Amino acid sequence: MANNFDEIVSVLAQTDNTDTIAEIMRALLSPAEINDIEARWEIVKRLERGISQRQIAKDLHLSLCKITRGSKELKKNAVLKNIVHNITSKEDNT
Repeated sequence: MANNFDEIVSVLAQTDNTDTIAEIMRALLSPAEINDIEARWEIVKRLERGISQRQIAKDLHLSLCKITRGSKELKKNAVLKNIVHNITSKEDNT
């Protein structure tokens, strides 16, 4: 089972159509799991913008533990930080 994650990542990386990727994700994930992923993505974007963990928790009605996890990942994962930074910069400039 350990290779399944890598296989899914590989399949998604080879797919250049966002509609197809969305269809795959909706087929594999429950609505609750999709909501969790969306919340985590919103957390890291807000953290990158400098919004405090407490404010994010209040705004999104989430526990500080979830926010802290996102903060730790941004600090230790340069790839994630760069991607989120690029996305938030584009959003802030539109």
